[in-house]
Amino acid sequence: MSRIGTKPVAVPNGVTVTIQDRKVTVQGPKGTLEIEHRPEVTVQWEADESRVTVQRQDNSKPAKAYHGLTRALVANMVQGVTEGFKKELEISGVGWTARLQGKTLFLSVGYADVREVTIPDDVTVEVQGNKMIVTGADRQAVGQVAATIRWHRPPEPYNGKGIKYSDEIIVRKEGKAFAGGS
Repeated sequence: MSRIGTKPVAVPNGVTVTIQDRKVTVQGPKGTLEIEHRPEVTVQWEADESRVTVQRQDNSKPAKAYHGLTRALVANMVQGVTEGFKKELEISGVGWTARLQGKTLFLSVGYADVREVTIPDDVTVEVQGNKMIVTGADRQAVGQVAATIRWHRPPEPYNGKGIKYSDEIIVRKEGKAFAGGS
């Protein structure tokens, strides 16, 4: 029995859930999100209790896996259209900068050229000095944009330079030690 899949998803006021066949659409103050779930599970909207429940068709291994996954995706959609998701990134390196121009982020992070990252329409990026804040309603899109930005210069363990998540801890390594002697 899936512990996550059996929990109902509470839907707050101001959020509308629509289910047509296998397509689940969630509308709220921060936007509209939709997914098409697998046929191994069924999603039901209980309007009287203002919640969404997910049941699986049988006890096969794929059905058990999709049970919890579908419930988590629906819960993320509800949270996304009400509160949204946020990832914070930090640039550390002398002279390394980021600037935003329209829907393109320009990263000057120690390469000979300036790296460009195109920001999708459903995600917003804000640059404040050496910090970048990625926000949006779709959890997957926010995480993907943050990972793409970080990919251009991941943090290295010797000097700690690079683009890192604000809550990420970089385990520092000791460089080559001077042996001395003759």
